[in-house]
Amino acid sequence: MKWSDLPGRHSLFWKLACLLVAFCLLMIWLSWSWGRYMEQKNLFLSDEARGTLTRYAAEAEQAWEEGKSAGVDAWLQRVGQRETTWVGVIGGDLQSLSSYPLVDREIQRLTFLRGLDWPTSRHTQGLPWLRVPFPKEPGAGSLVIELPQRFLPGQYRVFWRVITNGVIPGLFTLLLCVGLYRLLVVPLNSLREQANAWRADQLNVRLSRHTTNRSDELGELGRAFDHMAERLQSTVALQQQLLRDLSHELRTPLSRLRVASESEQGLVQLRERIGREVDGMQRLVEDTLQLAWLDTERTRLPDESIQIQALWDMLTENACYESGWPASQLHCAVDSSCWVRGHLNTLAQALENIVRNAIRHSPNGGVVSLGGQRDGDFWHLWLEDQGGGVAEDDLERIFSPFIRLDGSRPGDGGFGLGLSIARNAVQRQGGVLWAENTGDGLRLNMRLLADDVLSVSPPSRASLAPTGCVLPT
Repeated sequence: MKWSDLPGRHSLFWKLACLLVAFCLLMIWLSWSWGRYMEQKNLFLSDEARGTLTRYAAEAEQAWEEGKSAGVDAWLQRVGQRETTWVGVIGGDLQSLSSYPLVDREIQRLTFLRGLDWPTSRHTQGLPWLRVPFPKEPGAGSLVIELPQRFLPGQYRVFWRVITNGVIPGLFTLLLCVGLYRLLVVPLNSLREQANAWRADQLNVRLSRHTTNRSDELGELGRAFDHMAERLQSTVALQQQLLRDLSHELRTPLSRLRVASESEQGLVQLRERIGREVDGMQRLVEDTLQLAWLDTERTRLPDESIQIQALWDMLTENACYESGWPASQLHCAVDSSCWVRGHLNTLAQALENIVRNAIRHSPNGGVVSLGGQRDGDFWHLWLEDQGGGVAEDDLERIFSPFIRLDGSRPGDGGFGLGLSIARNAVQRQGGVLWAENTGDGLRLNMRLLADDVLSVSPPSRASLAPTGCVLPT
């Protein structure tokens, strides 16, 4: 496995790995520290028990020093009133220091004596026997006692075992589940809520910033969901707007057709009127459908090498034929070295719509010129007319469907779809189109990838924009 095959440092894999490693280390630390604590509680005498037994040993030593065997007998009698267990005092030779000798059973138990700091065995039958040396002279004698029941450690062993082996691991596992829930399930629930909102036709619903600002795969998925929602909302809004505008634009020619059909015109005039209105409606429907297709179809078009000068010569020939303009009024300042990458038919349609728009808004005898210059990996092309330009607030509106700033009648000066189709066509092949005023007229700018630049993926819109230019949304 290569390092390049590992997930990125912001990947969800590393978050899950860190969470699980932290959980395992925490459980190991808990097992070690809590295990030692429970061992102290369940196997070793408490401080209270040690203090009481040490005090007994001091009292026995004092009784031996003051009264020898008689003193030990008196002390054993007093202790017997406080403790219900067996208590004895022996010397260094393991013989009883009292006047009562040890019986065989007691002598046998002397071989299994434990100290105060020893752990108590869980498998010993009966209570353990302890040996506590005299505090002042440990070699002079010792207290031997069968551990009182109240001092026996591990009385709540079952309870603490349940706490240790059940409750505490369960709580930490619950914390792990909460962490996994917040890390995985919460953003997935947000995605599910957004999908349900789409199903309810609520396309304006967006994910929270907590989800979209994540740097892992779920954040990328959330941003993709939001982008998809924006595309769906804009597409639905555009289609609805196109349907409303199309129905509005069709009312005028249909009304004229009804008036013509009810008039007393001659057959020739009626046919001419019907043919003109049908051609206009057909052009309107075709342009509307084409605009809708360009907006919804987002796959990158296959590109090829296109010479702008040759494309301009072909388009201006058709434009001169349609408009009646002489070729001398259509200038091209781009030489034969201008080659771009793009889809020929789509780029030709975009440029043709731009040229038609420039001719339509230029005065008689005006000049429409095409210029361009190389700008790094791109060609910056511009088309200028002498139509006086538009208001600054309308530089972006002219690219909206069915916008006619000159107030012309629908169909006479176009339907306001040409520049919308042009922008969508340019964007479909990785370019960008924007407008600006020159003082004498309007300049439409195009920025396209140069033919000699090999690009594996299409360039971003930010890289296409020149410095200081605000790209259209």
